Amino acid sequence: MSKNLWNRLLWPVLAVGLLAVAALQARAASRPSRRAVSASPAASGAARDRVAAEGRVVAYPGAEVVVGTDLAGTLVQMRVEEKQPVRRGELLAELRSDDRRAELNEARARVAEADAEIRLAEADLERARSLWEKEVGSRQALDKAERDLQTARARRETARATADRLDAVLAKTRILCPIDGVVIARHAQAGETLESGQKIVTVADLSKTRVEAELDEFDAGRVALGDGVRVSAEGWDGGWRGRVEEIPDSVVGRRLKPQDPGKPEDTRVLLVKVALLEPTPLKLGQRVEISIDRPEGGRTR
Repeated sequence: MSKNLWNRLLWPVLAVGLLAVAALQARAASRPSRRAVSASPAASGAARDRVAAEGRVVAYPGAEVVVGTDLAGTLVQMRVEEKQPVRRGELLAELRSDDRRAELNEARARVAEADAEIRLAEADLERARSLWEKEVGSRQALDKAERDLQTARARRETARATADRLDAVLAKTRILCPIDGVVIARHAQAGETLESGQKIVTVADLSKTRVEAELDEFDAGRVALGDGVRVSAEGWDGGWRGRVEEIPDSVVGRRLKPQDPGKPEDTRVLLVKVALLEPTPLKLGQRVEISIDRPEGGRTR
């Protein structure tokens, strides 16, 4: 066989062999090792078992109340100070009420006047009926007496309704405590002129507090009711035990400014409610950090 013919047959075979070797090497490089595949799920599972978030201490619904006034007027007396324990129905403050009290007395006098008119109208009706039965009086006089009695009764109902309305308005000048708790803030002082709806004090039941945690929306699937929680706060050693007791069905905008500069402030968050399982020295509104520990294997919500 000539040398030229040998070269023409050998070089194509070598080229095909080199291409096959290169393809096998590329395929082996793109396929992860068996050790890497088996270690990856364990590492990702460990990352999924712990969720961290920031939150704040809040009162349960109804355990913190901002007490205001339904009426515009001058605040003449404040009966409570901050940190003072108060009971439901206790007098917190009073508005000036002398003008409204005078109006109420006037309305009650009209009720008494209407009562007198009713008694007179009833007597006139009896006389008119007696005369009519004796065929001495006229039917017209009897009809007028009946109409006068109905008018007097209607006038009394109007006066009574006015008195009831003014009595209700007068009652609003006495600001009463709606719940048992502690005064945590005073928003007005004696002598101030208040507008309708203006705040006077804030009362809270400090025995009914929990944590409202802002969980990143991408962690929503990694938390379940009943998960154990560890609550900690800057300035306090150790932490406190908690439990996830409420998970909302929607995400909202972030309320707390994130301490981590790497977190965007416009991130949507899930406001997870955490019950505190032991007494804490934490204050209402205090910022805390939570760590949610999922059980091994996790749970579905």
